Order: sequence, then structure tokens, then C-alpha cells
Amino acid sequence: MTTEATLPSTSASPTARQVWTRARGVALAVVLLLVAAVVIATIRSDTRHGTLDPRSADPKGSRAVAELLADRGVDTRVVTTLDEARAAAAADTTLLVASPDLLTHRQQSWLRSTTADSGGRTVLVAPGSWSVERLVPGVTADPATSLDSELSPDCALPAAQRAGTADLGGVRYTTTHLDADECYPSERLATLLRVPESTGDSDSIVLGAPDILYNERLDEQGNASLALQLLGSRPHLVWYLPSLSDASAADSDDERSFFDLLPSGWLWGTLQLFIAAALAALWRARRLGPLVPEKLPVAIRASETVEGRARLYRKANARDRAATALRSTTRTRLAPLIGVPITQAHAPEALLPALSAHLHNHGDGQTLHTLLFGPPPSDDTALIALADQLDALEREVRRP
Repeated sequence: MTTEATLPSTSASPTARQVWTRARGVALAVVLLLVAAVVIATIRSDTRHGTLDPRSADPKGSRAVAELLADRGVDTRVVTTLDEARAAAAADTTLLVASPDLLTHRQQSWLRSTTADSGGRTVLVAPGSWSVERLVPGVTADPATSLDSELSPDCALPAAQRAGTADLGGVRYTTTHLDADECYPSERLATLLRVPESTGDSDSIVLGAPDILYNERLDEQGNASLALQLLGSRPHLVWYLPSLSDASAADSDDERSFFDLLPSGWLWGTLQLFIAAALAALWRARRLGPLVPEKLPVAIRASETVEGRARLYRKANARDRAATALRSTTRTRLAPLIGVPITQAHAPEALLPALSAHLHNHGDGQTLHTLLFGPPPSDDTALIALADQLDALEREVRRP
């Protein structure tokens, strides 16, 4: 059996221009996403500037409540370090802690030791489980936050009864203190607590959300009344804005994990997105019935189909599958030519004797077996040689 010269192979490796053409859309999308993320982060950082700051007139600032307190004779002083906050704690002072969760555990213990016996009032704005249990022992934060905003007092605290409905919600709390006032419940858990100390006139107010202190929300519901009563019970108000740059925080050896720094809402949102993605994957992956063959909208040349399939085989380095496809197709075409049924085309005991007889014993039986049923080629050169040999064999059988 003779073989003919091999044809030049078509390269399946894409050029740099082709790679760029295919990838430029994805690259452009990634760049746009990065730019959008930077813009959104910048905008959000601007909107967060001055949040809960009594000197800020921003919508999330608290200048309005500070001015109303000043009209009532209550002076407001802003401090940004723990030492200043501890030094200012006194019986005639209300100490408001704007972001308790920014304090380390050691800072929380120091602050608690100062405020417990000061005789004044401590107001904690939306403390989570990281801080509330140390700042107000006996109080725990529920992991599920409240989605309600307009809540009724439903407690005996005079300030809450006079204020009526207010924008609370947010973090919900439970307490073991029997004499604590549990107000503005959401699903039976309080979003405002007043916990008196065992000695003296000190007490602690725990707010589940900061909304009643915002400039944009102060004139809604009973927010102004509630804020003025909670913060105006003493002649002096110290507004503590914790900062990560505080020297007392640098001295702490507390270690907080990445998940401790994330708000609980982000964790719940991520879990919901993961579940939604899993359900979408299951929905897209399910079979809606058997495959239905359809005619192609345009005619595709056989050479293009062969070349495309060859590229896929080469990209996957699947020489074994390519060789199997070539041999199977050749056997299927040879069987009718030598009088073998199609059903027996892939049986060596039926195909090889008939093929040898048709070639008038010019073909060696072992060579034909290796050619039509042998092992896969070891490299691309051997695969091309196999294709040429199969082509030559088919031409030999078709020769009159």
C-alpha cells in the first residue's frame, strides 16, 4: 500500500491580532467596571463625610439636633479620642458614642469602667455584637437587623411616650436587666434600650439606628422630640466620634477578622446572592426535553466545518479523538465498497478479511489492522500521516 505526499497543515494557533480582537470587548468591560467602581467609591466617600457629626449640615450630619439643643441651653462638644471622652464623662454630662464598633475591646473596657460610675448618661448609636456586650453588660445584639423604620414606643419610658412614633429599627437588642426600658420593638425585640446602672444616677441608652439624629430625618415622626429628650437630660453633651487613628487604638492587641469588619447586612446579602446564583445555574442547566435538530440558516462549506472541528481538537490536544473520528469515518465509507454491511463496518473480523480480498492480497493484514484499528498517534505529525494513509487506502479501494 502506498501513501501520497501530505498536505500542508493549517495552523490552529490564533494570532496576536485575533486574540486582541476577541478579548478587547472583555477588556473594555473590565476597564469600565473599574472606572465605575472608583467613581461610586468617591461619591460614597463624599456622602459619608460628616456622618453623625454635629458640625455637619450634610443630610447625614447632625448639626440640626446640636442647634436645637443649644437653644435649650445644652452645649455640645466634639471629641475624637478616647482619653478626651473619658475625661469629659461626669454626672452633668451626656456622652454620645457615634460609632461604638470602631472601638477595640480594650477601648470598650476602658470606656465602660469610666461611664459606669460617672453618674451621667451614655448614648450608644447602633452598636453591634462587637461592642454592645462590653459597653452595656447584659445586653446582646440580634444578628438579624430590623427592616422597619417607623415604630411605636410600646414601653413606659416617658421620653418615648412623649415622642410617639419614631424612625428607629436597625439593630435589635435583648437584655437580662429586669429594670431596663425596652422600647420601639420590632418583631418583639427592642430597638431602643434604657439600662440604669446599679449605683448612682448613671444610665445607658442604646439606639438601634442613627436615623433620629440625621439632619434629613429630624423633622419626621417624633424624631426631634425623642432626640432632644435623650440628649438633653444633662446640661453638657460630649459627642464622641471614634477614629481608627486614635493612639489608644494603636496600643491595643485586639485582632479583628475581615468578617468582623463587615456589616451584618453585607453578609446576609452575599448569602442571598450566592443562593440566587445557584438557583439560576440550576434553572439554566436543566433539560427542557430532547434535542430538536434544526436546519442551519446559512449553508456552511464542508471544508470550513472540518477545519473548525480540527481546530477544536488541536486546542484540546485530543489526537486520540481526532484519530478515532478519522478511522471510524473511513471504515464507514469502505464497508459498502467491499460488500460489508454498515453494522459490521467497525468489526475487525468482518472488515479486514473483505478488505484484504478486495485489494487482491496487496495489503498486509497487520498493517491494515494497525491503520484502521490501531493506537492513537503520538504527535501531530503522526496524526497527519495517519490521515494521508487513510485517504490513500480509500482511493486504492475505489480504484477500478
